[in-house]
Amino acid sequence: QSLLVESGGGSVQAGGSLRLSCVASGVNVSMNCMAWFRQAPGREREGVAFIEEGGGAVYADSVKDRFTLSRDNSKNTVYLQMNILKPEDTAMYYCAAHYVCPPLTSPDQYKSRGPGTQVTVSS
Repeated sequence: QSLLVESGGGSVQAGGSLRLSCVASGVNVSMNCMAWFRQAPGREREGVAFIEEGGGAVYADSVKDRFTLSRDNSKNTVYLQMNILKPEDTAMYYCAAHYVCPPLTSPDQYKSRGPGTQVTVSS
């Protein structure tokens, strides 16, 4: 059974940075499309970014040029470097693994396999 464990969240002020990690077990991050999505209370789920097996990363417009998704195949881990954080980035962040990633505009299709990690950005 596959499991994705997110970590690295926390509370920061606007303009700060965080790096989220997603350690995978039972799923090979180098052979799947790996994605991050987020969910905030009272707001719709939002696709943040994904990276396909052999391609580059794709980002939502809301995070483009601020967030960077990467993976370390040797550690079976994906990362989300988040810079210039804004209060609207406040949410629970989850990673997901799919054979083919759904579009970021269809975040309800992303399936969480872990607890998520909370990011809180204060103004």
